[in-house]
Amino acid sequence: MNFYAVRAIYKFEMARMGRTLMQSIAAPAISTVLYFVVFGSAIGSRMGDIDGVSYGAFIIPGLIMLSLLNESISNASFGIYMPQFTGTIYELLSAPVSYVEVILGYVGAAASKSIILGLIILATARLFVPFEVEHPVWMFAFLVLTSVTFSLFGFAIGIWADGFERLQVVPLLIITPLTFLGGSFYSIHMLPPFWQQVSLFNPVVYLISIFRWSFYGVADVDLYLSLGMILSFLFVCLVFVWWVFKTGYRLKS
Repeated sequence: MNFYAVRAIYKFEMARMGRTLMQSIAAPAISTVLYFVVFGSAIGSRMGDIDGVSYGAFIIPGLIMLSLLNESISNASFGIYMPQFTGTIYELLSAPVSYVEVILGYVGAAASKSIILGLIILATARLFVPFEVEHPVWMFAFLVLTSVTFSLFGFAIGIWADGFERLQVVPLLIITPLTFLGGSFYSIHMLPPFWQQVSLFNPVVYLISIFRWSFYGVADVDLYLSLGMILSFLFVCLVFVWWVFKTGYRLKS
């Protein structure tokens, strides 16, 4: 394992975050604060508890997940797409660096940015809504697992994309709607039976459910099923990225 190469890629990507703090950290954090102000303080004070949790506190895991998924995908996809766009990807492919080391550098940096953002949002939420984290170790573990999984997914999107427009298609048209419909602002048990069953086809439901369990000990779906869904998606992403580097799909063309 060439740790010098991994560290070089990682530091380069993390340095980009330092140059774009307003875009990568401040903008999503401020957007989430607005959600807390509107839904947590204004609307939440007029709504009853959900599963024994105040509405303002109930939406915190969903809002963190909303930012986490979008930023993980955006950071990782942009990180690997730019070398393809500028042509420097060939320098990376010709260097004595394995594809495992490339993935560790890019995905590790993207996941680190998302984890930092998630912790900032979590700290900011306490300024607006009182809450306690019932399982802090599991909460952090799920935060890391989700960040790594969707950073790897974003890495795959960055390889697949052939233009800046495609980089935004999945986060804006797929991930964000699925997150809003995945129980970010409500429990799926509040829906009619038919729509509860339809919601189970939304993979984001499982992410938010298990993450909310780590906060308050309540979940919309079985914990083991949720964990299995996350690990299965991680495995699919790993297989796709392995296939890309094995065949050179869109990397050598």
